[in-house]
Amino acid sequence: MVHIWIYEKKLQYPVRVSRCDPRLAKYLLEQYGGADGELAAALRYLNQRYTIPDKVIGLLTDIGTEEFAHLEIIATMVYKLTKDATPEQMMAAGLGDHYANHGTALFYQNAAGTPWTATYIQAKGDPIADLYEDIAAEEKARATYQHLIDMTDDVDVKDTLTFLREREVVHAIRFREAVELIKETKTQKSVY
Repeated sequence: MVHIWIYEKKLQYPVRVSRCDPRLAKYLLEQYGGADGELAAALRYLNQRYTIPDKVIGLLTDIGTEEFAHLEIIATMVYKLTKDATPEQMMAAGLGDHYANHGTALFYQNAAGTPWTATYIQAKGDPIADLYEDIAAEEKARATYQHLIDMTDDVDVKDTLTFLREREVVHAIRFREAVELIKETKTQKSVY
């Protein structure tokens, strides 16, 4: 029997929070359901892999599935930051609308409360264009993680956010390598 997925019932990186903090949870929603968040990234890469050269399909698959692991980390952080929050704390944090609709349940939306949309996913069917889009997405996610790190004094949360920020850096580097590989392949083909 061939296993396509092996799911380990543990997070890619541990999530610890020092205290209930719905305000920070609200901002973390940007990486949950925002345009440059983990869900959009996972779906973008797994979608683009169908029109990308064989040499980099595996890279898009690997990074796309890792983004789902990051989505799970963000979801866990948001859950832990809000699970003990009162309705008053949710309202004070700017999550009153969210609470009215969802309680403390997660919902794919950004920090401003805008629901996730498929328009966040870019795909042109041109490997170079798509990979540059992916590099930009990773750099925007890195910047967002840095902003989130700057917005908290919770050392446990900072630790997890730092891990996620560094993974975005690694992904951007890998996508840059893929661009060079594709350019090199095109150059070799045009020589013959």
